[in-house]
Amino acid sequence: MRILVTAPYHEKGREKLAQLFGEVIYRPWKPHGRGYQPDELIGLLSETQADALITEHDEVTEGVIAAYPELKFIGVCRGTPSNVAVEEATKRGIPVFNTPARNAQAVAELFIANVITFMRNTLHGIQWLESGQWGGGAHTAYLQLKGNELAGKKVGMVGFGAVGQTIARILRCFPCEIAYYDPYFTSDDPAYAKSSLEALFETSDIVAIHLPVTPQTKGMIDRRLLSRMKADAIFVNTARAVVVNRDDLLDAIEHQRIRGAILDVFDHEPPDEQDYRLIRHPNVLATPHIAGATHEVEDHHTDIMNSLLEEFFVQHKKDIGQLVNRDILVANT
Repeated sequence: MRILVTAPYHEKGREKLAQLFGEVIYRPWKPHGRGYQPDELIGLLSETQADALITEHDEVTEGVIAAYPELKFIGVCRGTPSNVAVEEATKRGIPVFNTPARNAQAVAELFIANVITFMRNTLHGIQWLESGQWGGGAHTAYLQLKGNELAGKKVGMVGFGAVGQTIARILRCFPCEIAYYDPYFTSDDPAYAKSSLEALFETSDIVAIHLPVTPQTKGMIDRRLLSRMKADAIFVNTARAVVVNRDDLLDAIEHQRIRGAILDVFDHEPPDEQDYRLIRHPNVLATPHIAGATHEVEDHHTDIMNSLLEEFFVQHKKDIGQLVNRDILVANT
């Protein structure tokens, strides 16, 4: 098998792939500064005569798949394979794999860092200090910039997959009380309390969004839920902007119905003016979609992808959670 790898993939990972499957052709997208467009990807597949593709941000459209319907698999080094025409791949019997846990640790660490930064007024304190305002006595900052501890707070997770569970394990050490809403998962750990969505918004000090983008989740977090939050609660979204009604969130923040928000994702990237109203609000801590941006994430997705491909093709295990289009198993039985 000849595998075209356009995702960042470390050398040992490529060597392992070659041992398992044959030849690996490495053409990463990063030197171009963007993923390959459909025509470029078709050209690469034609040039390399690849039998399989491991991608990250390339546009693997219906046209790409139709041009190469005999691909043995498509590996997507992302949590959500939104850049791949999964339905077309399923129709052609091509298994599609993803790596949903690749950035769990990275997102968890930035989540914790930003929540503490927000609650302790750290950025405001730095600005206050650098602007030379410390002129009213030794205890001025102590009195003016006093914040809150994370310990003892109730954190409600909307979605309790790999990222949510990784964050929860860290939060337990503060300690924090953890509740979660997830209709598709029930934890065996009694320390995590399964909750209704409404109760989670009503009782949490921090509401954290960890939802994938599906037809059911788009716009799911709206005025009806945001209005249930406590006045001193914090809203955090490090998942996808489209699952939140942006206008409803902006309204809640501008009218001080909640304490504020910590956001890493936006409806438009680069942001539009409405996004910037959120980003620039003094009660919002915003970062430019970097929660999952660590060098280690690329190592993680390489190791995860290699392991699941070995399980599926070499060990012939079919019960693999990272197989996106499980319908192909039914079609092939």
